[in-house]
Amino acid sequence: METTATSDASRLSKAHLLMVLATVLVATSFPVVAAIADGLDSLVMTFLRFLLAALLFAPFVAWRYGLAIPRLRDLARYAAISAFLVAFFWSMFAALRHTSALNTATIFSLAPALTALVSALLLKEKLAGPARIALPVGVIGSVWVIFRGDPTALFALKLGWGDGIFLAGTVAFGFYGPMVKLLHRGEPMAQMTFWTLVTGTGWLLLLAGPRLFDVAWGEVSISVFAGIAYLAVFTTLITFFVFQWNTTVIGPTKVMSYTYLNPALVLVIGWVLGQGAPPILIYPGLLLTIAATIILQWSKPDSPKAPHEISEARA
Repeated sequence: METTATSDASRLSKAHLLMVLATVLVATSFPVVAAIADGLDSLVMTFLRFLLAALLFAPFVAWRYGLAIPRLRDLARYAAISAFLVAFFWSMFAALRHTSALNTATIFSLAPALTALVSALLLKEKLAGPARIALPVGVIGSVWVIFRGDPTALFALKLGWGDGIFLAGTVAFGFYGPMVKLLHRGEPMAQMTFWTLVTGTGWLLLLAGPRLFDVAWGEVSISVFAGIAYLAVFTTLITFFVFQWNTTVIGPTKVMSYTYLNPALVLVIGWVLGQGAPPILIYPGLLLTIAATIILQWSKPDSPKAPHEISEARA
């Protein structure tokens, strides 16, 4: 009994440590994307990102589990999960034609609350009282950081058609974690991650396919391909695996709550890269996001673990 409890505690500690690492990696993607955004069509870039991540992961999966094509119903599970991811990425690119990065960052702060709502509907997970309070507190803290503590800028925010598109995409992203937990059937998470990447590549090929012929590939700089390689390995392959594995260990709402830390981490990374220290006005927002994340991690859902979740925990 004591050994089981120790094993569970170790697994949870590893899960949270991995989530911190994955969250930092996601934050690094913002300056990388900003540096290469003008070098290639955004949908083509995302297609290459998924494709490269799948190709790099294939040898490991082939060695450990084989690359036999899953049954149709299993492919349908993976395609359903990746469809929500692709919908989110597509909405981001479509929205940014009509709105600003500031608006999208503000809307994305709703992702943890939306994930909690979807988890309650699909997984019957109910958060304890403090966690319910922490969700809106995290939104307030994130928005505070995004607007650098300037209420005038917040009140001047104008929402339009592009913001509606991205809100729909954020709702789709809110389904991602719960769908991973709902559709996981006890298979190794590396296998599930690989086929999610493969089916996601398929969805993106449908969207980006016609644009592939319009790219002047010889004019694309080495730095753009290097940036795509970084995104494929560190902020796609590694983070997808960590997010999906942790979804079955600590639950989708707790996984998504780590996104509250993204605005602060982006500022810290910018500081390290020489963009100056974050203004003192954002520190209250930083404290709110950190407090909300900690409270959500300590909270316990009212619902028991599903059988397939227990199976994965032992794997």
